[in-house]
Amino acid sequence: MADLPREIRGVLIPVSNGRVLLPNATVAEVITYATPERIADAPDWLLGRLAWRGWRLPLFSYSMLTQASQTEGYSNAKVAVLKALGGQARMPFLALLTQGFPRLVTVTQDLLIPSGDARERRTGVLAEVLVRDDHAQIPDLEAIEGLVARALAA
Repeated sequence: MADLPREIRGVLIPVSNGRVLLPNATVAEVITYATPERIADAPDWLLGRLAWRGWRLPLFSYSMLTQASQTEGYSNAKVAVLKALGGQARMPFLALLTQGFPRLVTVTQDLLIPSGDARERRTGVLAEVLVRDDHAQIPDLEAIEGLVARALAA
């Protein structure tokens, strides 16, 4: 069996009322926020669709999805284009609304400390962690992709 990497490159992404931690390889690009095309009858957290490299990406608010915030700010907003994990040909990417630029971090097992109560996880949250002095959430991207796909199919 191959040895697991001792460290991975991650990104701390600022979102309303917090940060999310993802592997750097998950982020395809960070782009300037543009007003998305609305999606009829979509949940509040699904903000619309954005054009990117020939794709119309579903843009979601992680903070609204996880109920950490009821609204979003757009004055410093950026969009992180994420590589989808579900293997759906019609949705190979998702767009995450951010509140600024992601910050690169090196993550090791020693620097990643679980925090919060695992029994009180909200929808879309895989884990709550402390990375050095930064509190962050690890999003459940597979669950989020499923929620987005169901919302788009409705």
